[in-house]
Amino acid sequence: MKITDIIKKETIIPDLAARDKKGVLDELVAPVGEITGISSDELVRVLLERERLGSTGIGGGVGIPHGKIKGLDNLVLGFGLSKGGVDFDSMDGKPTRIFFLLITPENSTVLHLNLLARISRLLKDDSFRQSLLNSSSAEEIFEVIKEADTDF
Repeated sequence: MKITDIIKKETIIPDLAARDKKGVLDELVAPVGEITGISSDELVRVLLERERLGSTGIGGGVGIPHGKIKGLDNLVLGFGLSKGGVDFDSMDGKPTRIFFLLITPENSTVLHLNLLARISRLLKDDSFRQSLLNSSSAEEIFEVIKEADTDF
């Protein structure tokens, strides 16, 4: 399963306006809520509940907020870039600029973990991260992901 099989250009936000964790989550879930029919409030509630277990700001300017939703039929993936960076309680204490949002059905642990691992592997590549940061549109971001998201 490739990231580009799941992510839709409509869920890619090339310039997040938010300046704090809650604001970023609100922004990231808005298009996902429209696609899934699940309220943004419910999506944010689940994500914040997960954040209480430990920050999904993994360091290196990257955050992967994720959660499982009861009644969801398919995996949903979103993406956002913060040009200035946001305090996301990252493990390294540095601002977070690249966000992948993962929402999965409640009983899809294996798919959830596989997609998290795939995203994490891609994000370890400095040139991939830099290409994302240099992108200015949803189309550019999608193409950067598509180029990097080869089978490995």
